[in-house]
Amino acid sequence: MHQFLRYLIAQAYNNAWANHRLLRACAALSQEEFELATRTSFFPSIKMTLNHNLTVDWFYIDAMERAARGDEPHPDYCAAFFEPEEPFATCAALWVAQKACDQRLIAYCLQLDEAMLARDVGILRDDGLKLDTPARLLAHLFQHQIHHRGQVHAMLSGTGIEPPQLDEFYSRGESGERAPDFAELGFTEADVWGA
Repeated sequence: MHQFLRYLIAQAYNNAWANHRLLRACAALSQEEFELATRTSFFPSIKMTLNHNLTVDWFYIDAMERAARGDEPHPDYCAAFFEPEEPFATCAALWVAQKACDQRLIAYCLQLDEAMLARDVGILRDDGLKLDTPARLLAHLFQHQIHHRGQVHAMLSGTGIEPPQLDEFYSRGESGERAPDFAELGFTEADVWGA
C-alpha cells in the first residue's frame, strides 16, 4: 500500500483513539460541568465544542462518502448536519455518536486508493459548489479535530478531571500504553499500521 494511504488510515485511527480518550474523561464530568460551566475557549462550553467537532465531521465525511459512491453533494447540508447546532445534550449520547462517526471515517480511509484520491469531492456551500480532493479534506478534518480537542483538553484542566494524554500514539515503544484503549476500541496495531 502506498505510504500516504497508510498515513491517512493511521490518522483516522488516531482520530478515533484520541476522541475515545477525551470523551471518556469528559464522561466523568457532571452534567453541569459538561454543559453549563462557562469555559475560556472559542466555544464557551465543553458541550458546545464537542458537538461542533461532531457536526463538522458529519458534514465532511458525508461529502467524501457521497463522492466515493458517485452521488451528488448533499442538497441541504445546513438542515442535515447543523440544525440543531448542538444535537447532543449529554456526553454519553455524544460519545456514542462520535464513535459511530469515527468508524465511518476509518472505513472511508480504508477504501481509499490512488484513483479515489484523484477524484474531486463536491460540497455545496452558501456561495455555490466547492470542489476539493479527499487528501485536502482529510487533512482539514484531522486538523479541525486536533484543534478543538486541544481546546477541550485545556478546558478540562479547569475541572477536577485530569485531561488525558492525547499525544502518545505513534511511537512503537508506547504500544503498551495504548493497548488498553485499543482493546476497548477493538483496534490492533496491525489495523493501524498494516501487516
